[in-house]
Amino acid sequence: MSNSTSPVSVNPVSQIGKPDSPYVGRFAPSPTGPLHFGSVIAAVASYIDARANHGRWLVRMEDLDPPREPPGAAAQILKQLTQLGLVWDGEVLYQSQRLENYAQALQELQNSDLCFHCDCTRSKIKASGPIYDGTCRHRAPPPAHGYAVRIKTRNTLIEFEDLVQGVYGQNLGTEIGDFVILRKDKLFAYQLAVVVDDEYQGITHVVRGFDLLDSTPRQVYLQGLLNYSTPRYGHIPVIVNEKGDKLSKQSFAPTADVQNSSVLIYQCLALLGQAPPANLLNTVPDAQLRWGIEHWDIQAVPKLAKLPQELPK
Repeated sequence: MSNSTSPVSVNPVSQIGKPDSPYVGRFAPSPTGPLHFGSVIAAVASYIDARANHGRWLVRMEDLDPPREPPGAAAQILKQLTQLGLVWDGEVLYQSQRLENYAQALQELQNSDLCFHCDCTRSKIKASGPIYDGTCRHRAPPPAHGYAVRIKTRNTLIEFEDLVQGVYGQNLGTEIGDFVILRKDKLFAYQLAVVVDDEYQGITHVVRGFDLLDSTPRQVYLQGLLNYSTPRYGHIPVIVNEKGDKLSKQSFAPTADVQNSSVLIYQCLALLGQAPPANLLNTVPDAQLRWGIEHWDIQAVPKLAKLPQELPK
């Protein structure tokens, strides 16, 4: 990548649908608890987009943070997906089984002098401002204990065309700074693991929540450094509660009632701007998903960051 501030263009529209690049999508939840309604809409959107494009749909468990993962959560998520009729292709990939692959990518970056050790405390980083100030980048010798590993960023604009949000760009050097790819507790950071796995699984399209939009340039940057391909991205609005908070375990979002699957899927289609007919509410989930696939228009998805929605009763 260049050190200039000129845009780095990725995901040219002309590449979509090339015969030698079949569509491969994925849904990649973190098993910190069962699916809530916000997770369901992300799963439905990625599933329908994959099937509407005659593609494969994979499921990946991003189980890299054991202290936050209650026993049985991954199995419960898979059961919920099955009850919703969201049937995936192939075997489920578990990130906890791929630590050696992440270590290999990390070593490649280290061998190319693209990252560095950092033992700055959270309080020190917070005091230096919103962007990490590069304190440890040129330390000699580097810290040998109690360190995280950060990637060196550049004053480069990373720009891509999002399938839902349109053109989005971010200068990592001035807006993000050198970001962590290996945490102090020696757990691999999301940004590195997701990039390694998207390449390994041949992911061509990623449809996910808007809350991950601003992390996408970091992933595009890592893909470039590792000589990986870049998928096309589409970021749908996240669903919020009455307080405006994203539905999550932290906001005490209730478990999605998959016993009421027809209501859930109908509401997902409506939220995604697909205008399902009223009589579709009384059909079975499989019929609803077929309708969604036949009528899918990703351009109809609202170009918003958040959407308030009353949860299904």
